Amino acid sequence: MPGEGFSLDQKTFKKLSRLYILALSAIAFSVIVSQILIHRYLNDQENDSTVVNIAGRQRMLSQKLSKETLKLLVTDKQDGRINIKDSIEATLEIWQFSHRALREGNDSLELPGNNSAEITAMFRKVDPYFVQITNASEAIIRQLEENPQTSVEKMRDEIATVAKNEAGFLHVMDQIVNQFEEEAGEKVRRLQNLEWLLMAITLIILLSELLFIFLPAAKGVRGTIYKLLQAEKDAKKMAKDADELSRAKEKSVKELRVLNQAMNRTLLFARLDVDGNILEMGEKFSRLFKLRKYGEYNKFSDLLSAKEEERKHIEHLLEENFRKEWQGEVKATTEDGRTVWLEMALIPFSATADNWEILVIASDITTRKEAQIEIEDLRQKRFQEKINQQKLVSSKIIENQENEQNRIAKDIHDGIGQMLTGLNFNLESIDVKQTEKAAKKIENLKQLTGEIIKGVRTATFNLMPPELSDYGIVPALTKLTQELSRLTGKNIILYDKTGFNQRLDSLAEINIYRITQEAINNAIKYADSTHIIVSVSHSNTILSVTIDDNGKGFEKQETKSDRADSGGMGMTFMKERIKYIQGRLFVTSEVGKGTKITLNLPLSK
Repeated sequence: MPGEGFSLDQKTFKKLSRLYILALSAIAFSVIVSQILIHRYLNDQENDSTVVNIAGRQRMLSQKLSKETLKLLVTDKQDGRINIKDSIEATLEIWQFSHRALREGNDSLELPGNNSAEITAMFRKVDPYFVQITNASEAIIRQLEENPQTSVEKMRDEIATVAKNEAGFLHVMDQIVNQFEEEAGEKVRRLQNLEWLLMAITLIILLSELLFIFLPAAKGVRGTIYKLLQAEKDAKKMAKDADELSRAKEKSVKELRVLNQAMNRTLLFARLDVDGNILEMGEKFSRLFKLRKYGEYNKFSDLLSAKEEERKHIEHLLEENFRKEWQGEVKATTEDGRTVWLEMALIPFSATADNWEILVIASDITTRKEAQIEIEDLRQKRFQEKINQQKLVSSKIIENQENEQNRIAKDIHDGIGQMLTGLNFNLESIDVKQTEKAAKKIENLKQLTGEIIKGVRTATFNLMPPELSDYGIVPALTKLTQELSRLTGKNIILYDKTGFNQRLDSLAEINIYRITQEAINNAIKYADSTHIIVSVSHSNTILSVTIDDNGKGFEKQETKSDRADSGGMGMTFMKERIKYIQGRLFVTSEVGKGTKITLNLPLSK
């Protein structure tokens, strides 16, 4: 009978499906387990390789550190000692960082830190040598930073300590490296054994599936083909029925998808009718707004807020969106007056053409919203403070410009102007008939003319030194230090460390010049400095100018208050100028130990 054949076919296919699923699952399971185990071992191997490399590098770094300290015994020049000090400091930093990483692990170096008990004991054994070398090297660095010309005798004990402990450190580190390599080799052997075992298991699974699944399945398929052909007519009818079921299923899935999407967003949900009345309320929604019993509120807007304005806003949203989706933020107020911010989605749906409902899905974003409001308030306050600061800077700049213009006008009026008046008076009083008197007056006029030319040159130098526009920043700074040293009697020198001779943009050159001029003037006027050194150095990407004085210095916090006096505003002007040319300004000062100002400017390639 057809019914019996159909039942037999279904039974056979179900059996085949179970067998194939079982077979494929077994293969997939064995492959997945094999890959997981092998990848785990491979990751361990990569970590072991990194550990061995870094441990080996520790031996090289300790030897390098010992050699660099021994160089101090044969180097007397200050530049050489500074270079050796910098090299010791860099080597020591890498050496210490790698040692801690080997012991405790480090993510950036991909070191796991899960050392065996043998390696941990070896690290405890090597630590005394490590500490002795570290302390001695840091002592050498401190002495060289305080005085690069420190005698070798003062550092001899520290150098001897480094050399003395190097051998012990190398010996134990050799043992640690050997132990790491031995443990890595053991892991490789375990991985090989594991691969053989997994291969054997996989072959057994494939053979078992061939004997007990695939061969019986092939026999069963041959026996059911005929029955399947006989059931073709019934299958067509079933296909037609399946299409109808598929359409019904598609409709149900669509409705379920909408509901499932909303439920997955948040657990705060409610069902409303088109008038905003509550049909169903989620438990968490009820707890958030302290709904004591079902039916206490009919209107959704009454539940969310007791404030008239907020209720009207919610009712307006429901009226506007009862046939279309809407998502946004809604402000609500609980019964005890607490403000709650909700990120709400309104999803209209209809089981029939005439029966529409609104699904409300919401999440509590009160904490995030309050943080946003607080951040916005802080941003507004900082913006206003910045505007006020900029106004102060602008007013001081204008005031300084006016003072500079008045000074220039006074210099011209009192100096050059009076000398020109005297020149004119002497020219008018010359009587060519009186030769001797005329000759004396002409000599006086020559001297007066020279003074006028000198005054004009001085005023021109203060406005824009000709060396800056003609030759560049280094010649201009050289002339500036020479003139200020001559006029003030201070020991002001310029040291061009790297022979910088590039020309910069005119705005960059004048701002560097003015910042340096301001820093030197501050050191002279406010710091009571007697020695000022201006250093210029550069690399491929950065030009650096340093103004170092031996003045009285100041506390660091004094630079943060933006005081209205000349020194404080001078620092502000320097910061504004360096920001204008996209550079950076660093100020280091200590009371009684002078001030160091460094400005860095990026060089275009």
